[in-house]
Amino acid sequence: MTIDEAQTTTAPVIDSLEETALVGPWKVVVMNDPVNLMSYVVLVLRKVFGFNEPRARKHMLEVHEDGRSVVWCGLREQAEHFAFTLHQWHLSAVLEQNETD
Repeated sequence: MTIDEAQTTTAPVIDSLEETALVGPWKVVVMNDPVNLMSYVVLVLRKVFGFNEPRARKHMLEVHEDGRSVVWCGLREQAEHFAFTLHQWHLSAVLEQNETD
């Protein structure tokens, strides 16, 4: 291989749909589970997201009554971090692509 050939390598092509899926807005959704106490869920939401008591209770009640609550929206990398942190606190959380934005 000559020096010219080594310098003219092409970059990998990223599918635009794949790129959008990584960059676009994502939701962190806390799901209901039969294990955690409501007071514990409030505590975790306050610690992880910095919610005040009324906001954390609102999300906890959504989880309890509706089975789920969207607790955060934003870039995928940060959403993955929040979901991972919630899993470490033993809460069930999933990521969903935010189709509304």
